[in-house]
Amino acid sequence: MSGVSIEGAAEVLRPPADALPYLRSDRADELVLEGGAVALDGDRVAGFEPDATATLRVDASGCTVLPGFVDCHTHLPFAGWRAEEYELKVTGVPYEEIARRGGGIASSAAAFGRASDADVLAQARRLAGEMLASGTTTLECKTGYGLSVFAERRAARLARELDAAQATTVTGLFAHAVPDGYTADAWMDEVEALATSVDVDALDIYVETVAFANEHLVRLAAMAQATGRPLRAHVEQFAANRSVPVAVGLGARSVDHLACLHPEDLDPLARSETAAVLLPGAEFLGAEHVAPARDLADAGAICVLGSDLNPGTSPVAAMPTVIGLAVRRYGWSVREALLACTLNAAFVLGLSAEAGSLEPGKRADVILLDSPAAHLPYRFARNPVCAVFVAGRPAWVRPDSAWRLDGAV
Repeated sequence: MSGVSIEGAAEVLRPPADALPYLRSDRADELVLEGGAVALDGDRVAGFEPDATATLRVDASGCTVLPGFVDCHTHLPFAGWRAEEYELKVTGVPYEEIARRGGGIASSAAAFGRASDADVLAQARRLAGEMLASGTTTLECKTGYGLSVFAERRAARLARELDAAQATTVTGLFAHAVPDGYTADAWMDEVEALATSVDVDALDIYVETVAFANEHLVRLAAMAQATGRPLRAHVEQFAANRSVPVAVGLGARSVDHLACLHPEDLDPLARSETAAVLLPGAEFLGAEHVAPARDLADAGAICVLGSDLNPGTSPVAAMPTVIGLAVRRYGWSVREALLACTLNAAFVLGLSAEAGSLEPGKRADVILLDSPAAHLPYRFARNPVCAVFVAGRPAWVRPDSAWRLDGAV
């Protein structure tokens, strides 16, 4: 397919300028959302005029055209689910009791160990397919459910073998939990060995009273610098451990969760180039505190949304659902939410030059909604995505919208 012309859209989302690595959230209202066309040439965006010579002409009448969603925080691949734990949580059983019964991360690690490579990949591919059908064209995978050196290596290998339709990156969350038989300090020795020998794109750590401490964050930052990888950190999910100023000072690419962000750390984070990755699915399903997202956006932080797709705290794959939660619970506008799961999410993955916005020369990852953008949060939990293009090719089309693609697919 040499060319695609998406024509007659009611709305097309574009950034206020080309080549922006990110856009601070207090500028989200500068995003342009106007009717028009998008032309694709091969795997690139070519321009914003109809192309009468295109091999495929797409009727986008009544549609909104967006860059593909970028999900920069998932825990794929994993094995199995933990639905029984969710019922325990919502009926009042404390997490500590669930953990004593063998639940939590240890349960997912055990399931990962029992599952074959084929089974792990089959589940991950099914989930990636669900994400594609709801508009996610770039996603991150993480290790972290291994809890042994061998299993963490296996998780990274399987993430590379995922072979999803989307573009994928792999993050080494080697410091996710302290395995049985180790202290946190001793496991960090193993983390260092993994960081220097395993093929991952970034390094991540979970800083919490039940996991690792700020001193381990500092140590991981040294590993990230030594190996030339970005540093990321799960922080302030359940308590204000004051990890944000540490991470910002270390030049972290992102700090993720932030449900318990200390008020004194908000402005320094907002002034930095460390992205604030917010995970409303985990907050909602886990009855956690709500991150101070409205204040972060108003202060000019680089705000980002992720699904946190995982079998325990956020079994959520669909970005439209995440957008709906963010708009309702954070008091965000639709433009703020769209910015947070497109350009700013691409920045977290180091992909701003390729993904996250519709610009000439960028990878042609494009989604069509069958409704105005404002309906994304308003018609909560409905999937309005009717067609998805990845690198310029139709990757998913809803059956009732096949007519729009003039015989393609």
